[in-house]
Amino acid sequence: MPRFQIPCVIFAGGKSSRMGRDKSLLPFRDHSTLAEYQYRRLLPIFKEVYFSTKKNKFPFDAPLVADGTDIFAPTSGLLAAFENLRCDFFALSVDTPFVDEETIQKVITAYRKLDAEAVIARSPGGSHPMCGIYTTKLKPKLEKMVEEENHRLGYLLKNADTLFVDFKEDAPFFNMNTPAEYEIASQKM
Repeated sequence: MPRFQIPCVIFAGGKSSRMGRDKSLLPFRDHSTLAEYQYRRLLPIFKEVYFSTKKNKFPFDAPLVADGTDIFAPTSGLLAAFENLRCDFFALSVDTPFVDEETIQKVITAYRKLDAEAVIARSPGGSHPMCGIYTTKLKPKLEKMVEEENHRLGYLLKNADTLFVDFKEDAPFFNMNTPAEYEIASQKM
């Protein structure tokens, strides 16, 4: 039985412009893609795991939350997730492979205790909008933002009832945006 009775949406629909190629499709550890690595490690702990993406680009089977827009921003993916899943969900960027079960547990525990619109991880390096829980209460705000072509998650979280869950270390939130960061992450065990 999964440990967390909430779905997880892995966001993998970005342009990967700083990486120079689609980072979700890069090999990682013992998996042919970073996306599959994330999916396989999260599947046993979440009720369901989905990918937010523009199209089915993965060489393995996984459920998708299709973001059919031409907007390359998490806001459109969040909105697509609300429209498809119709429930609160845990959001995680595909390029953060070190967010572990303990980190996820801390965010979910805060979500269960307090009634907030978003529950987001924060470390000394800053907040991590793509590591947290987004509730359906945010859907009207997201719709308005997308309509106004405002795609900044910082704006959304600033104008929502957001609970930040503090962590002492930045390491779990390391993300891979460049080839150099990918190399560093590939060396970590």
